[in-house]
Amino acid sequence: MPLTTPPLSLYIHTPWCVRKCPYCDFNSHERGELPEQAYLQALLTDLEQDVPLVEGRTVETVFIGGGTPSLLSADFYQQLFRGLRQRLALADNAEITLEANPGTLETGRFEGFREAGINRLSIGVQSFNNQHLQVLGRIHDSQAAVTAAHQARQAGFDNFNLDIMHALPGQSREQALDDLREAIELAPAHLSWYELTIEPNTVFYRSPPTQPDSDTMADTESAGFALLQSQGYHRYEISAFAQPGRECRHNLNYWQYGDYLAIGAGAHGKLTDPITGSVHRYQKTRLPEHYLADPAGARRQWTRVEKDERLFEALLNGLRLPGGIALAQLAASSGQAMEHWLPRLQPFVARTLLQVESGKLACTETGLRHLNTLLEQIADQL
Repeated sequence: MPLTTPPLSLYIHTPWCVRKCPYCDFNSHERGELPEQAYLQALLTDLEQDVPLVEGRTVETVFIGGGTPSLLSADFYQQLFRGLRQRLALADNAEITLEANPGTLETGRFEGFREAGINRLSIGVQSFNNQHLQVLGRIHDSQAAVTAAHQARQAGFDNFNLDIMHALPGQSREQALDDLREAIELAPAHLSWYELTIEPNTVFYRSPPTQPDSDTMADTESAGFALLQSQGYHRYEISAFAQPGRECRHNLNYWQYGDYLAIGAGAHGKLTDPITGSVHRYQKTRLPEHYLADPAGARRQWTRVEKDERLFEALLNGLRLPGGIALAQLAASSGQAMEHWLPRLQPFVARTLLQVESGKLACTETGLRHLNTLLEQIADQL
């Protein structure tokens, strides 16, 4: 069956930070002075190679991640967005998000970001406890995090996210909930609240810290979910909570198996061919110095995603949403009629891990709680 072309987003990667955190497995590299003009030209050259792949399509959302994008100046982003608009069609109501870290912001920086066209911020707070911030290797303290949130609002950002972690080394249930309460007090439109996970190729993986036990984690999580709900934040993704109408459109496009261009060192993209319906993933040159040396040749590992892989990828993303994913959308994303794959998911429905209701497939509460294990079992079944 033909595949409907999904919405299109743009991801822009900034590969530098002041200091790499011990839990971070993203493509980020410590550096002092940044080569702003060189990276600006590299991004635009990189984009020019990809524009023919999306000719005639409109970009609905932009997300600038890292690394630490807020290290780059407002002037950099003003020039960047002038260049983007000359090469791409951006929707009039495009959501444009910039990740910002509290330790990298001087007075006036947010105003400049706003003038560049950025209309949403994601601020990496992680904790309001100075001891925990030190353990996490953050370069800011609690007061800097509070100040950043106030500065964002004063600069006109009424739509911003705060990133908060729990299950931190030495963190009690009450300390985790205190972090959440302090975040809610700042009244962000969106909160990301997620467990610290130990990833390969990180300092914490090589020297694992002692985290709260699983019972404490589960108890903390349940109490946190109740607190967020009582304060008007609904859970629309496994670790994302928003006030009504303030869900992150860019991340929703990922979770609903949308398309996204990707520029910058190490950026990953996914595109659907509007004629053949084939789906491809690609990655850009990872090391910043290699990327800067040859941005026109940055695209690497152009890989076709086969139909069975597309189905699992769509499930992998869509089942993160408590509201689930439409069966028709799964069929369109995979290029396979639901009669081909829905019967293979029935055992999980029978075990009350999945449910089919109102034309959607979703996890039950139990399924969502054990999502990683469930997805492993689904992969074996498909």
